[in-house]
Amino acid sequence: MRSVCVFCGSSFGRRQSYADAAAEVGRLLAERDITLVYGGGNVGLMGVTADACLAAGGRVIGVIPQSMVEREIAHLALTHLRIVNSMHERKAMMAELADAFIAMPGGFGTFEELFEILTWRQIRLHEKALGLLNVEGYFDPLLALADHAVNEGFLRAGHRANLLTSARAADLLAVLEGCQKPVIA
Repeated sequence: MRSVCVFCGSSFGRRQSYADAAAEVGRLLAERDITLVYGGGNVGLMGVTADACLAAGGRVIGVIPQSMVEREIAHLALTHLRIVNSMHERKAMMAELADAFIAMPGGFGTFEELFEILTWRQIRLHEKALGLLNVEGYFDPLLALADHAVNEGFLRAGHRANLLTSARAADLLAVLEGCQKPVIA
């Protein structure tokens, strides 16, 4: 695993533990010589993750639409900043650059990125591992919904098993690094 794409909030959230976890992810990626790929922002958990990775000597590739550059939320101190025309291009490029994915606490944008990557794997557009960093149980309701979808016959158990989860960044990275081929039942 040479690169990990991280999806996370452009806000900090209400708990300091979210920012602490974002900083830990950035630091751990740098320590393991894994390139961070993310949405290119300098705000919220996105900025915390990138800054921590850079501070620990890591490489960071940001991918951001021109419209967000114009709103002055692009992180200009990254190893590489790739500017694209649309959110669709952004997600496609981040997916192409990444060997695995981590979703951390965030809002609709994070959810949308997470579900698109899960859907792409379900329909076999990729076989890359995806994990949820479940800080403070943030994703517990989502995991319960996924289990409910399995129970109601709308989601295969094998597809649900593709959603790896841990409350600790180091444990989640270890699981992702150990994934040779995710389950694609």
